[in-house]
Amino acid sequence: MNNLTQRSITGFILVATIITAVKVSVYSFILLTLIINILALMEFYRLFHVGRKLSGALLSLCIVITLTIVINGLCDWKILLINIPVVFSIFVIELYLKAEVPFYHLAFLFLGILCVTIPLCFFICIACWPISSRVYNHEIILGYFFLLWAGDSGAYFIGKLFGRHHLFERISPKKTWEGSLGGMVCAITVAYVNSHLFTKIDITGWVVIAFIIIVIGTYGDLIKSLMKRTLNLKDSGTILPGHGGMLDRFDSLLGSAPFIFSYLVLFRL
Repeated sequence: MNNLTQRSITGFILVATIITAVKVSVYSFILLTLIINILALMEFYRLFHVGRKLSGALLSLCIVITLTIVINGLCDWKILLINIPVVFSIFVIELYLKAEVPFYHLAFLFLGILCVTIPLCFFICIACWPISSRVYNHEIILGYFFLLWAGDSGAYFIGKLFGRHHLFERISPKKTWEGSLGGMVCAITVAYVNSHLFTKIDITGWVVIAFIIIVIGTYGDLIKSLMKRTLNLKDSGTILPGHGGMLDRFDSLLGSAPFIFSYLVLFRL
């Protein structure tokens, strides 16, 4: 089975799973987000040989769950303070483990939280935008994923067919200007379609979101490539045949979510 066939089959299953989880209910959406969070975080820890995976996973789950409780109006913001003793306990536990390089593990443990869990927290907030409504809006999440997929697919196929000029050859030799522009055109086209399907955001808003996804997603992909080049790896993992690992597949989401949430809060309320 060639790479394109693997990529197509995996992509179809992934798209069907995500659309189903997003549409069924807020609970299936949160479960989907938790699964992405844990798998991507464990992949990050594996890449950097972090020896405190369980501590990182527990802190990550605590952050996501407490935020979800607050966003859905089940408790006020004070429950988020639970995360303070959880963070402190990780440092205290390290005192008793007698590791040779304790702050190496601590640094990458918290870097994983910063790079994976925090962006997904913003993603959850986008799903309940505006926050004051406390209502799950599956349409904005579907539109978000459609833009991500359009940008990724457009960049991949246009880059393969017409790519000639390297975007950042030192870091990512296969990424081209033609592919990036193709991804932009596809994403803006889908933004227009989104404006008719999901009318809570107008066409201007969807185009801006598409632009954020492509620009920030491209830089996110380059940063991920820099990480893999540093570690001398081709892919961050093998969990998604034809696509690589979770970080390979969801890098645009992780990179763009904080910026899109900021845009919605600052300019769309």
